[in-house]
Amino acid sequence: MQQETAETIGLQALGWLAGNEELLPVFMGSSGASIEDLRSRALEPEFLGAVLEFILMNDDWVRDFCRATGQASDAPMRARLALPGGAEFHWT
Repeated sequence: MQQETAETIGLQALGWLAGNEELLPVFMGSSGASIEDLRSRALEPEFLGAVLEFILMNDDWVRDFCRATGQASDAPMRARLALPGGAEFHWT
């Protein structure tokens, strides 16, 4: 996946998260992000990667995001891998 496409999916994820009244406070509490951070860092690939990582922590969140945005179920993971810091880990 190209980084530009990954950033678009990350922006969709941020928009979806911002509209989720139950999940947004969980993200903000776990990441330390403020509402101002959501606004000011929305175009930073690293921040979008953090948003995607958060959503990827729970299969239900991934399914809900993909249903709401029409994305394929593997799109959040592929987008995360294409953004800075998203390289797969190799344990061997």
